[in-house]
Amino acid sequence: MSAQTVAPPARVELAIGGMTCASCAARIEKKLNRMDGVEATVNYATEKAQVTYDGDVQVADLIATVEATGYTAEEPAPPPERRDPDAPETADAGAADTLRPLRQRLITAVVLAVPVISMAMVPALQFEYWQWLSLTLAAPVVTYAAWPFHKAAFTNARHGAATMDTLISVGTSAAFLWSLWALFLGTAGEPGMTHPFEFTIARGDGAGNIYLEAAAGVTAFILAGRYFEARSKRKAGAALRALLELGAKDVTVVRDGGRAVTVPVSELKVGERFLVRPGEKIATDGTVVEGSSAVDASMLTGESLPVEVAVGDAVTGATLNVGGRLVVEATRVGADTQLARMARLVEDAQNGKAAAQRLADRISAVFVPVVIALAVATLGFWLGNGSGLTAAFTAAVAVLIIACPCALGLATPTALMVGTGRGAQLGILIKGPEVLESTRKVDTIVLDKTGTVTTGRMTLLATHVTASTHEEEVLRLAGALEHSSEHPIARAVADGAAGRVGALPAPEDFANIPGRGVQGVVDGHAVLVGREALLAEWEIRLPEGLARAKTDAETAGRTAICVAWDGEARAVLEVADAVKETSAEAVRRLRSLGLRPVLLTGDNEAVARSVAAEVGIGAEDVIAEVLPQDKVDVVKRLQEEGRSVAMVGDGVNDAAALAQADLGLAMGTGTDAAIEAGDLTLVRGDLRVAADAMRLARRTLGTIRSNLFWAFAYNVAALPLAAAGLLNPMIAGAAMAFSSVFVVGNSLRLRRFG
Repeated sequence: MSAQTVAPPARVELAIGGMTCASCAARIEKKLNRMDGVEATVNYATEKAQVTYDGDVQVADLIATVEATGYTAEEPAPPPERRDPDAPETADAGAADTLRPLRQRLITAVVLAVPVISMAMVPALQFEYWQWLSLTLAAPVVTYAAWPFHKAAFTNARHGAATMDTLISVGTSAAFLWSLWALFLGTAGEPGMTHPFEFTIARGDGAGNIYLEAAAGVTAFILAGRYFEARSKRKAGAALRALLELGAKDVTVVRDGGRAVTVPVSELKVGERFLVRPGEKIATDGTVVEGSSAVDASMLTGESLPVEVAVGDAVTGATLNVGGRLVVEATRVGADTQLARMARLVEDAQNGKAAAQRLADRISAVFVPVVIALAVATLGFWLGNGSGLTAAFTAAVAVLIIACPCALGLATPTALMVGTGRGAQLGILIKGPEVLESTRKVDTIVLDKTGTVTTGRMTLLATHVTASTHEEEVLRLAGALEHSSEHPIARAVADGAAGRVGALPAPEDFANIPGRGVQGVVDGHAVLVGREALLAEWEIRLPEGLARAKTDAETAGRTAICVAWDGEARAVLEVADAVKETSAEAVRRLRSLGLRPVLLTGDNEAVARSVAAEVGIGAEDVIAEVLPQDKVDVVKRLQEEGRSVAMVGDGVNDAAALAQADLGLAMGTGTDAAIEAGDLTLVRGDLRVAADAMRLARRTLGTIRSNLFWAFAYNVAALPLAAAGLLNPMIAGAAMAFSSVFVVGNSLRLRRFG
């Protein structure tokens, strides 16, 4: 009986409309998660819901649940490769349309509220019928300008819920209705009525007091806060939008017969060849099949110097061809390209939630009912204390207004958006907010040697010659012979020689001797290049100086290659996987962050110790001769010793260790498997970026924590003052709006990280 195949859960991103505070997001999230087979995360800052659901649930069911909760939801837009070319502009226009009505209400509120506040604060401006002018000006503010708050409060009330908008609507409406009662039924409407503006509550008969300045002022201040929050959220996500806009829009495809046809990038298929002229963007990831050039990848990697590419080299979509003409064969298109994967990683990270934010969401979900209960209790306490209806009512309104914890809902998402966006600009991709928590705890960083600390390719490092031999001649003859071999060591010698002496002559009678080296005739000389055993077959011995150089090279873990011609040993070449120029500085930076670097490699002990000494890692922190499948065991062993381990790697054999580590940092120059397994992806192959990534992650986490502290501290400190009747409702509204703007402003400081 065959086992039933279980389909993997599907995932969708919904655009949520109508959210005005963190409580809205918490409520939608709660409703979605109550559905069977659904796991959802709703982000107030990005106004998106990430939903994972099983096969029994349809996207339409998810949208219906959101709409039944009192909000709107839209199905995901088509991927960029299938979207209309005008879509980016349309999206931007849509975002502008979202801000326009908010801006109009804000302008209305400010223009009308300023004279109302001025008359209430300055007794000299209180002419004979000033209170009626205040009513005329305040009415549009409390009705038209504050309408989004009233609408949201009513919608939520129909569903038996209360949000921040409930507090704002109840507070401003109560102040306005109180003023209407005082004007029409009390003594506040009498000609010549005056009252001073005070920071403390004046206890007395409420029939002669109006709070139109509180109703209009609170509305204006909160609208201002909401408007600047909306603008700041758009600005915080600018890095992601810029990333998505980097790609080329059109591509010149080389079709049958060599015809060059310009088509939209969306029509390009894997395996097709396309032309890239100087000054054009490379349309998609691919391999160069014709030509050579320099490619500027700074927009993706942050690397300032162009990289030389030739036939066989891989190139990345969205990078700029600054040199010659290239023909590239597409290897990845659409959502599979490095640019698309980068954008997806950034967006996923922005849509996630750190543990601290989940705590804030739980608090805000129960905060509103508690605050309403506290406002009622405040009203009852002051009435029961005989302080008069005015003092009781004013204190209750202040409690409602001061309590809005919008800053709590913005504390984590805004910092994440700015931090991950800045990281993308620097070539650092943070997969999710949980990663930030890990960076704080890590105390040990394991560095894979090959491709991470070293270049990952064999390089000619040194040339030792006899007294009668010129180095250029050795490189010319040995390089010419090795150029005909495909062995990695031979390629290192040939490339090193060509880089130093230029064009190499063509050899004659070339022969490859398996396991020992190569031999042939170059410029009339019978040349041998390879192991000492190859020379011994021709009864050629190394002189003392070359023998010593060979021994020293092998002791240092390098490969020694002997060169002889015309029956005499002439030189010893040293070849090894060269240490990257930046690795030593990177190790110093990692140490300055309080991390202990450990070098991990499958190479022998001598090679490992040599590389470790070169970059500043002690012999006690070298783990050598580790089989690829055993790397994960090394990480586990370090964790069992009580260490919190970060791992930096780039190969397929590093993927399991990256996943096992408390924090995995994958080199973006490495394999897809490593990148998928890592928590942080370093787009450049520069180990210094690992230190920058740790610093950025820690700075982002610190910003989140400071945001949450100030948001919590503000509410904790202000609520007792409001309940005690020590805060004017208008001042409470201004302070509440300022707290949200402060949180967003604090997050935007991450844009200057460098």
